[in-house]
Amino acid sequence: MTPNAGDESRESAQALALRALAFLVRDSNLRRAFLAQSGLDPAAVRARAAEPEFLAGVLDFLLGDERHLTRFCATEGIAPERPARARRLLPGGARPGE
Repeated sequence: MTPNAGDESRESAQALALRALAFLVRDSNLRRAFLAQSGLDPAAVRARAAEPEFLAGVLDFLLGDERHLTRFCATEGIAPERPARARRLLPGGARPGE
């Protein structure tokens, strides 16, 4: 069951980030861009895939390009604002005062 927009938890944020990672690695152009930007190799990505800090970086990458974000949301059938909400629940994502 997919959580509703208002049901975000850290666990569901991590699950969404894992879906985003899967989306990135399925697309060779996005995969290359992500690896280049992160400085990681595929083995490091696999090794770090469960780390909340790494997953935050995956969402940061997607949120940095509206075209990729829009395509991810359409592919996954999720609201376009959901990745940003999920990102706020992962390390480094809380806004001041939250």
